[in-house]
Amino acid sequence: MMNNPQLYIVDVFAENKYEGNQLAVVRGAGHFSDRQMQQIAKEMNYSETTFIVSEQPENGGYRVRIFTPEDELPFAGHPTLGTAFIIQQEMLREKAGVVNLNLEVGQIPVKFNYEGDRLAELWMTQMPPEFGPRYNAGQISHMLHLDVSDIDPRFPIQEVSTGVPAMIVPLKSLDAVRRARIRRSIYFELVEKIASKAILIFAPETVHPENQLHVRVFVDYYGVPEDPATGSANGCLAGYLAHHHYWGQPQIETRVEQGYEIGRPSLLLLRANESDSRVTVQVGGRAILVARGELV
Repeated sequence: MMNNPQLYIVDVFAENKYEGNQLAVVRGAGHFSDRQMQQIAKEMNYSETTFIVSEQPENGGYRVRIFTPEDELPFAGHPTLGTAFIIQQEMLREKAGVVNLNLEVGQIPVKFNYEGDRLAELWMTQMPPEFGPRYNAGQISHMLHLDVSDIDPRFPIQEVSTGVPAMIVPLKSLDAVRRARIRRSIYFELVEKIASKAILIFAPETVHPENQLHVRVFVDYYGVPEDPATGSANGCLAGYLAHHHYWGQPQIETRVEQGYEIGRPSLLLLRANESDSRVTVQVGGRAILVARGELV
């Protein structure tokens, strides 16, 4: 029995320490009130902090709650992978095939892939994507300090959700992705009216040739101007790519680089398949334990 709740810091979607998206995970949070969880998340000041509420599986999964400094989220990508990683490494302490997390959005399975005894990758199966409204290229390009000619006209600017909605914006070039900047007044006016608060922009041109897409995600609404690695938004992107046959077919398997513009280079692995009008989405990557301690 733990005397104090345990605290872990994890880099998710990271190839090396201090890359990817950092996550704080609190274990032994079953007795915490909503207010306490919210206050801890605020003090941590990461994009999200997760709380492992159950030490043993309940209804086939571990109950986990996800908080930003401002609010609770029903689902988020890097917290799901990072928390499953801590459950496997620090609680089970043995090889695991699948760990299920019971989140507000529903049960999310996380699969573990090994190379010998070494954990190589974690993969989560997200909720089937829902495809929402489409948006005008002129309005969105202006919000991003871009020209309409920077937008790829072959594909729509569209809201997609696998639990948390994101607006997906296809651009033509890496240069356009790098030049993008949010006009905050237009952004906040827009996101107050729509479901999506995250703006994901991408292009099929990359820094590293082994990758296929370069991505940036703007999330000013959540108090973080730009996210270094966003599993939920990239899950939306995976569904979008398959649904719109971005590479000419309804199946995708791709490597996505993100976070380069803010000094946190990340790698996300995406798989998606559309069959009989249903899209399945998986998002994968690595996780690295950076620190452990306890809350007092």
